Amino acid sequence: MNQTRPNITRPKGLRLRSFRIQASQAFARAAGAPLIHGNQVRLLKNAEENYPAWLEAIRSAKHTVHFESYIIHEDDQGRIFAEALAEKAREGITVRLIYDWAGGLTATSNKFWRSLKAAGVEVRCFNPPRFDSPLAWLGRDHRKLLTVDGSIGFVAGLCVGQMWVGEPEKGIEGWRDTGVEVIGPAVADLEQAFAQTWAETGAALSDDELVAATAIPEAGDTNVRVVASVPNTAGLYRLDQMIAASAKESLWLTDAYFAGTSPYVQSLRAAALDGVDVRLLVPQATDLPVMRAVSRSGYRPLLEAGVRVYEWNGPMIHAKTAVADGRWARVGSSNLNLASWITNWELDVVVEDDRFGEQMEHMFLQDLDYSTEILLTAKRKRPKPRHKRLRRLRAKLDTLSSGRTAAGAVRLGNAVTAAISNRRILSPTEARIMFSGGVLLLIFTAVAIFWPRIISIPLAVFAAWLAVSLFLKAFELHREGKREELALREINSAATDEAAVPRDTE
Repeated sequence: MNQTRPNITRPKGLRLRSFRIQASQAFARAAGAPLIHGNQVRLLKNAEENYPAWLEAIRSAKHTVHFESYIIHEDDQGRIFAEALAEKAREGITVRLIYDWAGGLTATSNKFWRSLKAAGVEVRCFNPPRFDSPLAWLGRDHRKLLTVDGSIGFVAGLCVGQMWVGEPEKGIEGWRDTGVEVIGPAVADLEQAFAQTWAETGAALSDDELVAATAIPEAGDTNVRVVASVPNTAGLYRLDQMIAASAKESLWLTDAYFAGTSPYVQSLRAAALDGVDVRLLVPQATDLPVMRAVSRSGYRPLLEAGVRVYEWNGPMIHAKTAVADGRWARVGSSNLNLASWITNWELDVVVEDDRFGEQMEHMFLQDLDYSTEILLTAKRKRPKPRHKRLRRLRAKLDTLSSGRTAAGAVRLGNAVTAAISNRRILSPTEARIMFSGGVLLLIFTAVAIFWPRIISIPLAVFAAWLAVSLFLKAFELHREGKREELALREINSAATDEAAVPRDTE
């Protein structure tokens, strides 16, 4: 019997509502982060707004302070925060702090951490080197999080250090960065994110040490997702691509260390070619010079598709933000590169709210006033915006200065691979990349021929390290198997003894 799908006509409003529910469900599944209602979110710009808010919250703590930061520099700003945390611990408040081993390696001394511990602060170091895991150091805790009493939380791109404040007396500006303050039920998810990392560094927190979402009253009408990324899950990576695919009018990105993968670059290109106003703001000066070359080498494919690229003219723009269609926004610790998407522990807050989105757009426009646009040619044509709101915004942007030609076409690895495999046509701008790659390979060849031990000895040491770590893990797994086997025998023996005992019959 043939059956056909019934032709059901739904009202337009109902169809639109159903589509939004499905989109929200897709975002939740991609990021592993449900939409949380009833929050109040405040946008905080630079250290001048973030640091005072953080310190005020710490000093007002009545029960707990949970602080997680990739780097806490041992400078004037670091000491201010250390004293605030120590003071609360001396008052009997539970203060827990997580710092990353690699982040604090050259930034902070052991004496700094010992002084905090002496004051009563529970300090834990994330992922120090381990002999049994030679490659574990690749995954870092890059999160920047503060929660106080389970009632207020902060997520940001800022670590703690003088560079974010600058030295006004010397005319040195602070780093440009962005954070948010969250009040409402979403703070429970921020607490869970902290507990997740805390459990990676030692004994886990018990459930009664964390505030449940149901115990936190609603504080506003803003919808929030807390995206707590862990290695090899790529939740934010999937979400970022979905946002690029679903943006209808605009997608404006600010990133400190941009090195987009080919799929993500293609998603930005596809959006721009479809008429979406895609913009990318990155640093001109950076604390990691190699990232400047990497970022610039990827400009051309973006520019050719109509993506507008800007470089910040100040000392450093460290923010990691996005705003799409003026109603979807992301603020947090994740950069647009594989380290953040795949290997690091990251934390971002996604806000779905028109008012907050408008604030993010306004902040982005202000940043562009202090930036230089990168153009392929002086007469580069851009697609005309299809939406009235974007035409008004673009009218503001057309007054901005334009700048230099992009330095490269694709990243060094992609270009060299393309040349060797002949997988795509290379452009003349990639000649320098090809030359540099050839020089590096010749140097490697010469070293391998004339000084083989320089290469073979480190490789042999590393191989031996890996071998020993595998043996140790195999031994631990073997012991665990023996324990499970012994426990199973005891259970079976107890069950046999119980079955052998005669029972009274009525």
